[in-house]
Amino acid sequence: MTSLILLILLLPLGAGAIIALVLRRCGAIAAALSVVAAISIVGLLAYSIHSWDGHLLETSMTWLQIGPLEIHMGLQFDHLAAAMATVVVFTALCIQCFSLGYMRGDPDKARFFGGLSLFMFAMLGIVLADNLWMLFIFWELVGFSSYVLIAHYWEKPEAREASKKAFIVNRVGDVGLLIGIIACWQHFGTVDLTELQALTNTETPQIVLGFLLICGFLGKSAQFPLHVWLPDAMAGPTPVSALIHAATMVAAGIYFLCRIFFLLTPAVLGTIAILGAAMTLYAGGCALVQRDIKKILAYSTLAQLGYMASAVGLGHPGLAFFHLATHAFFKALLFLGAGSVIHACHHEQDIFKMGGLLKRMPTTGATFAIGTIALCGLPLTSGYFSKDAILSAAFLKNPLLFALLLGGAFLTALYMGRLFSIAFLGTPKTPHTAKAQENSLVMTLPLVALSLVTLIAGYTHMWPETLRASVEPGLYALNAQENSPTAHNVVFVGGSLCWLLGLGIALRFYRIDAKDDHLEKSVPPLYRLLSSRLCFDEMYNAGIVRLQDRLARLLHFLDVVLLTGVVARGSAYIIVLISALCRKAHTGGTTLYVYWFLAGVILFGAFAARWLTPS
Repeated sequence: MTSLILLILLLPLGAGAIIALVLRRCGAIAAALSVVAAISIVGLLAYSIHSWDGHLLETSMTWLQIGPLEIHMGLQFDHLAAAMATVVVFTALCIQCFSLGYMRGDPDKARFFGGLSLFMFAMLGIVLADNLWMLFIFWELVGFSSYVLIAHYWEKPEAREASKKAFIVNRVGDVGLLIGIIACWQHFGTVDLTELQALTNTETPQIVLGFLLICGFLGKSAQFPLHVWLPDAMAGPTPVSALIHAATMVAAGIYFLCRIFFLLTPAVLGTIAILGAAMTLYAGGCALVQRDIKKILAYSTLAQLGYMASAVGLGHPGLAFFHLATHAFFKALLFLGAGSVIHACHHEQDIFKMGGLLKRMPTTGATFAIGTIALCGLPLTSGYFSKDAILSAAFLKNPLLFALLLGGAFLTALYMGRLFSIAFLGTPKTPHTAKAQENSLVMTLPLVALSLVTLIAGYTHMWPETLRASVEPGLYALNAQENSPTAHNVVFVGGSLCWLLGLGIALRFYRIDAKDDHLEKSVPPLYRLLSSRLCFDEMYNAGIVRLQDRLARLLHFLDVVLLTGVVARGSAYIIVLISALCRKAHTGGTTLYVYWFLAGVILFGAFAARWLTPS
């Protein structure tokens, strides 16, 4: 089993290495190799889960030793890792198959599929890591592969800027995570996850340690105040948006919280819950005024990550992972549906230039509708089961948090109803939309597969027993707290009112054939406020960026003059500096000599005045 798990981890690395070294100019072969590797990984993982007896599998070896510090590289395969790996490889396979059609004419297709393979390797490394050092290494590799994939259209300025922004913002969070890992090693003497969990049974973790560790989550899962990179990252290809920024990469932060839950104190958990609930409202409001179909879904991802963070903060990591799994399927479905629409409409992304797509593209429209109702939490869909479980936990523990999350559910139904009615209903608004046709099977079959999983993923009794163990303890704990049907009834009625009112108001308020946003005309102040995204980018540019530029210039000066000059070269540099100044005084230029003459006259006058003044 250990060798099989190691093979699952190394297969995408091998595919990515072959593409980078041999197939850089063979796009079709590179794409085929990447997809075959993904299919093989799905098959091997399915066989591993079927053959696994459910006991913890661990293997480790010393990779680096510096004095008392030992960095191990090892694998850990348990119920949580098995479930997360299943989500990653299945969504990755669907997205890679979709990419065969979406990226068909791209001249850099080999680089794209090589990046997808590298990303899958890095993501599986995070899932299977048995200690925080190894997890951090793959954490950084995920950030690098994300940077490469977002910048796939590097000739476009917005893609270049978005990739740099994502990379830098994530590094800010990763600095805190690295300091937290070092503090964890100093405090406990180990960073092995199994050993840490055993130690926390007798020793209380430090509050500061928890806050440092969650910095990585704030960056990778794009939570406040490091949320600004995710909407801009939509400049990458749509399959990248589906894989990295909806289904897996941003979910890595939630998975990380589930892994280190035993290290988080009540104060840290309370902060996570509040930030998550606030993000559901903030992101929902921002999504309500977007015209770009991908940015609407990007803000929706921020909101749903807020739900997951709130579940962790409430003390239910199992519920957070349950929503992570269901969200990965229906959000990947929605992003691929958006990609299908963009591809058919000649890369048009403005929903107000679409319309009537349900008739023109019935398969894409029907599957997009399934993803929409799952995201809104309609009964019997996967989103209903996972989101209502989180709402029930909030109702039982924190009524204020419950109210905030209900508000987020209402906004979700409102902006998704707006998107679907404007883009898919009514009549086409542009010639490209009027000529749109359903895409090929290679692009529609992944949509059908994801829609089927979206409909059934909420029924945990249908999951394999080894995967079910990752979420059922959380569901059992929640059910044990519900001593009366009051919580279930309140949540059911409240959630149903949210999606009913949200979808109803969207269909009523946003006219189907409108070419402009009705909210902009009817409530301009609210529209401008939400469009500004509360000016977070402007505040960062005005404060951090300017301060950073000035500090960088100062450090550069100190480095060149003091370190490289005086300290490294010593008296020799001082002589060079004096000679350079003296050389400037003897250029032969009349203008310079006039200035020197005037300076001499002024100095002589000052000296004379001082000398002639009586004491």
